Amino acid sequence: MTQEISIQLTTEPRTRPDSEKLGFGKYFTDHMFMMDYTLEKGWHDPRIVPYAPLQMDPASMVFHYGQAVFEGLKAYQTSTGELLLFRPDKNMKRLNRSNERLGIPEVSGDFVIEAIRTLINIDRAWVPTAPGTSLYIRPFIIATEACLGVRESHTYQLIVILSPVGAYYSGGLPR
Repeated sequence: MTQEISIQLTTEPRTRPDSEKLGFGKYFTDHMFMMDYTLEKGWHDPRIVPYAPLQMDPASMVFHYGQAVFEGLKAYQTSTGELLLFRPDKNMKRLNRSNERLGIPEVSGDFVIEAIRTLINIDRAWVPTAPGTSLYIRPFIIATEACLGVRESHTYQLIVILSPVGAYYSGGLPR
């Protein structure tokens, strides 16, 4: 997939949270990545847009049959300022394995990783630097076709959101 990612930057940046009080998954960056799927076009219209609520038809198949998948990975900033993604190729393989199980069309893992890197570069100021913090990356796919028929959806949306996070367990793992 060699589509160009369109980019629409926010005109209303959010206030970034204190990196010492992040918690897990409570704050979200200024932008998100989206891409649509239809039977006719396949995966198309890759775009980075301002983070905003989704507008969906109440009959979207995700609500009635749960046809959705998600993954989670993290980006870390090194002491030299370099951003590292932890095993994104493995995350994309798991995402596509989940897609196969639920009848969701496969995505190009390389393209989604490229989109994630582009999104992170746009929202780089949101990457926390305090010890134990990271940028959580949540790619997910939902069935968007408005249909109550029992079958696989014919339309989907892939979305990636970013969240600066502290440790998942505030005091470490329980022993």
